[in-house]
Amino acid sequence: MKTQRQQNRSALTNRGFSLIEVLVAIAIFAVGVLAVAKMQYWNTRNNTTGNITTQATMLAREKIEELKSLDFAATDLDLGPHPDPNNPIDENGNTGGIYTREWDVSDPGIGSNARQIQVRVSWTRHGQTRDIELTSITRGD
Repeated sequence: MKTQRQQNRSALTNRGFSLIEVLVAIAIFAVGVLAVAKMQYWNTRNNTTGNITTQATMLAREKIEELKSLDFAATDLDLGPHPDPNNPIDENGNTGGIYTREWDVSDPGIGSNARQIQVRVSWTRHGQTRDIELTSITRGD
């Protein structure tokens, strides 16, 4: 059985938290939650930017492969710049997206049967214009 003195000492040591301690703990927790939320926002934004860049690269690659398969002798591949007739295009190459695709065919000066094909895909996001450019030299067929 506890004496009166032991009971009083027990009551003094089990007092709990003060209001200041609780407010400091909430402030520290809030700063941590805000940091995690900001990190999540930037991760989502960077993932979206990566997806858009990948889609633009695939559009450029698709067009370069299409142009490389054309026959030069039949003049299917005219020299000079060419805008995509479907501009602006979406990620599948259909009308109505955020991408603008154009290509330029030139003579690289390494032979009469060679062509340099340069495809550029550009888009604007968050007020900045970005582009992807792929270049290939081909001899046709």
